[in-house]
Amino acid sequence: MIIDTVCTYCGVGCEISFKLDNDQIIKAFAKKEGAVSQGKLCIKGRKGWEYIYSPYRIKKPRIKKLFIQKNEKYLPEHIKRRLSSLVDFDKDFYESDYDLACDITAWKLKQIKDTYSPYAIAGIGGARTSCESSYFFQKFIRKYIGSPHIDNCARVCHSPSLKGMRTTIGEGAATNPFDDVYKTDFIMVIGSNTTEAHPIVANRILDVVRKGVELAVIDVREIPLSKFAKYHLTIPFESNLLVLNMLARVIIEENLYDEDFIRKRVKGFEQFREKILSDPFSDPELFKSIPGYEDLTEKIRSVARKYASGKSMIFWGLGVTEHIDGSYSVMAITHLALLTGNIGKAGAGLMPLRGQNNVQGTCDMGCLPYFDPDYRKPAEVGLMTPDIINAILKGEIRAVYNIGEDIAHIHPNQNKIHRALERLEFLVVNEIFPNEITRYADVVFGVKSAYEKEGVYVNAERRLHLSQPVVRSDLPDDWEVLNEIAKRMGIKTDYRNNEDVWNEVRIEAPDRFSGASYEKLKKNRLRGLQWPVKEKDTPVLHTGKFRTEDGYGRFHYKQWEKRGMPEELLDKKGFDGFYLTTGRNLIHYNNAAQTKECVSLISKIHTDTVFLSEEDRDILNSPEKVILRSAYGETEVLPVKFVNWLKKGTAYTTFHFAKSRINFLFGDEADIFVKTARFKSVKVKIIPVH
Repeated sequence: MIIDTVCTYCGVGCEISFKLDNDQIIKAFAKKEGAVSQGKLCIKGRKGWEYIYSPYRIKKPRIKKLFIQKNEKYLPEHIKRRLSSLVDFDKDFYESDYDLACDITAWKLKQIKDTYSPYAIAGIGGARTSCESSYFFQKFIRKYIGSPHIDNCARVCHSPSLKGMRTTIGEGAATNPFDDVYKTDFIMVIGSNTTEAHPIVANRILDVVRKGVELAVIDVREIPLSKFAKYHLTIPFESNLLVLNMLARVIIEENLYDEDFIRKRVKGFEQFREKILSDPFSDPELFKSIPGYEDLTEKIRSVARKYASGKSMIFWGLGVTEHIDGSYSVMAITHLALLTGNIGKAGAGLMPLRGQNNVQGTCDMGCLPYFDPDYRKPAEVGLMTPDIINAILKGEIRAVYNIGEDIAHIHPNQNKIHRALERLEFLVVNEIFPNEITRYADVVFGVKSAYEKEGVYVNAERRLHLSQPVVRSDLPDDWEVLNEIAKRMGIKTDYRNNEDVWNEVRIEAPDRFSGASYEKLKKNRLRGLQWPVKEKDTPVLHTGKFRTEDGYGRFHYKQWEKRGMPEELLDKKGFDGFYLTTGRNLIHYNNAAQTKECVSLISKIHTDTVFLSEEDRDILNSPEKVILRSAYGETEVLPVKFVNWLKKGTAYTTFHFAKSRINFLFGDEADIFVKTARFKSVKVKIIPVH
């Protein structure tokens, strides 16, 4: 028996097929007719389903013993009478039946709402689940609870892409299909280790590079794609905006811009031109004054000329967005497309590489404090997650409902977050495995995984796929848990199944999804549909006009501000310590909640490793292990490897394992618009452990 569905790990969103025998998965593979997968899967696709059979799955709800002790005398009689049914699970938790856990959760949420206000409750998470559950989650928090405080992990990673692109072209999503790589003349990859984080997209890039398409890679380190690049630019930490503005200046100074496109479709060019030409930091000559990076002056000019000479595409990742100026850097990326007309046509466009397969969909569903579904303005703007944490510490937020978002591991400033979680009066978590956030939870609901349910997922190219169950599960879906709690809070709902929820999405978000019926999605299971979906879908955006109110694109110039590594190098002081950046490896995914439960994956890599430059080996006396320490915290003892793909004074590590405490190194510095943390640049001291 073969069942076709969608892989929900990274934002590539590959079609994936499972071969079953006796209702047991025996193999995962991809069919050649899959529009995204093209018959190929990375190792997470091939082996990353093994977690389904892990003995550590959360099968029954868990209730913290301390919560029962604190609340027992206040519980209503119909709940008190059933407490004897609770079963010891471990020293901290009972196991409960589903009905009792729903009753207790509904009672406590209502008590907090009535005692304090709806604003004392917040929702965090949702991008690891389906669109149906993400939509229902924001509705549950906004409408049923009455709180505007709803956020999801997209704001931790790619919200600067949303903000930057909406500011300049009116839409915060990829403009083209991945397959437009086969129609382009030039590719620029910036701040994305594509082969590790989005491998099936990297396959396409390598396909065309081998056939003669030129590639530029811009990063703080050399990455596997660098070996195939005509231009590799190792840039200093904190210099994305600096370099991107320089590329735009070269295009303007050398009259490489598309006058006709700008005249017809873009506003603000003359002011933009004046600002950039008068900005001393936009001149590539500046790099001749930055020791170790002098080669960038001519490389930037070469890349700008090549980008402007034909159809070009830009791919970027968290190496762009997870900075103080992430939103401004994305605006600077869109400026390049607006200057050259490299947008609104096949083979030319802007491609933010989303982290998880439903990060795009969860934002489309309105799981952000500043957007309703379809990116409408909400009645009231709520708090972003960092503000929610601050509000917990102030006693203003008393309860959090969390869906699949391990904020006790993958968010910055973990010392602060852990203090906040300890102060919460009530924390509810929907999860499939125990992890750091479930340790703090008062109620934990075990829910279906993506391979056990039906639902819509939207990948990084706006492509909707409808998943279907591969294996049977008696567990509820995320939205079903919320629906049961809502009923117990006295709210009348009449959703019978996932399709009922999705049909409401089509009404509430018609601009993108009105034509995307389950029937149509089932017929296109191996292709999917790219939103907006009306009678047909829309592979390429902005073909005739931009998705702004007046249809015009806009320049929005921001001068780079001198700071960080470039400032230290410009001032000729050099820098004391190391600059650290983080990222994924191919084997594991985010907090490794699922991948560490796959024997084929955890057996290959089971720890985070610190990578340092060979040039720093002697300075540190060749340690085998190190501790990283920043102004905010320190890691555990970690293994170290010395490599040739990092410059002197720079460091890199993954963050997959909570025990490593990598995210204790980061503070509250964040993008000024959407508070996406500065994960890709932190000053650290490296303490050798001999």
